[in-house]
Amino acid sequence: MGTNLSIPKTEKFCENGENDNLRYGLSSMQGWRATMEDAHAALLDIDTSTSFFGVYDGHGGKAVAKFCAKYLHQQVFRSEDYTAGDVGTSLQKAFFRMDEMMRGQRGWRELAVLGDKVNRFNGMFEGLIRSPRSSDDKDQTDDWAFEKGPHSDFVGPTSGSTACVAIIRNNLLFVANAGDSRCVISRKGQAYNLSRDHKPDLEIERDRIYKAGGFIHAGRVNGSLNLARAIGDVDFKNNRFLSAEKQVVTAKPDINTVDLCDDDEFLVLACDGIWDCLSSQQLVDFVRQELLMETKLSEVCERVLDRCLAPSLAVGDGCDNMTMILVQFKKPVQTSAPAEDQSSSNEHGASESNLESG
Repeated sequence: MGTNLSIPKTEKFCENGENDNLRYGLSSMQGWRATMEDAHAALLDIDTSTSFFGVYDGHGGKAVAKFCAKYLHQQVFRSEDYTAGDVGTSLQKAFFRMDEMMRGQRGWRELAVLGDKVNRFNGMFEGLIRSPRSSDDKDQTDDWAFEKGPHSDFVGPTSGSTACVAIIRNNLLFVANAGDSRCVISRKGQAYNLSRDHKPDLEIERDRIYKAGGFIHAGRVNGSLNLARAIGDVDFKNNRFLSAEKQVVTAKPDINTVDLCDDDEFLVLACDGIWDCLSSQQLVDFVRQELLMETKLSEVCERVLDRCLAPSLAVGDGCDNMTMILVQFKKPVQTSAPAEDQSSSNEHGASESNLESG
């Protein structure tokens, strides 16, 4: 969303890291957009067996994406559910918690701290901050106490963000997604989608939108938003008779749990600026070919971004902000379960195949 530049900004932010089990590289690029609204988080060593990666694609501004990059993983790992071993529940609560934390005086003030200018239409501050990485302090206390002030009645930002995150813990992979960013795994060269793009025309999304009093026009929620789940976007979440899960737009993530096996090669998390240009399988094929010649993972990501960048605005696809995280499994893990035997849970107690060919 947003206006475009006459010449794309092709400078890229890149980062690499590794431990005994994983290597990762990432790259992000503003491209043709007038502002950069993507954010990301890469924390390789939450503890000796856990890593966290997240991609956040902002719309209507960058503040919500930056807020999620700063706080979402903190909420996951500080929850009692996570401590008790229920990673899925801790992820789901963290997504909803973002909307709660962005309300009131402290939410408004924190969004302002992340920004450097005020949106004249809604008073929101927008700006760019450094995204968290493994070296950042992960033990900072944060109880998010209520604060009184001139914005105590602030109901939340009208801008929003997707959130697609992955937690790798020993031989388990947990993926949580709200929006149209996507997570894909390469298993023996076959692309499997570990998340679902939450577009308004999906039956489950369409039914919720209509029941909540919304509508879909030209593929957009209420004629404006082209995705059905997101963090932020308070204007789509103001039905006081409905729970957060049942609003026109909801922050509720799909949760997917996968047992990693020896055949798993790498994982990709990327915003829709990538998926508008390449299918999941096309991206996996491209990455596998690049890995034959290039060992620095951030440079593989850079080549994907360059491959997707539109040569002109007339092309259409390839004009969005782009962010990609590539996570490579350095050595085989111990379990070896075939893809068709895996299961996931998008609802508590509900199971379905968790690997969908891309």
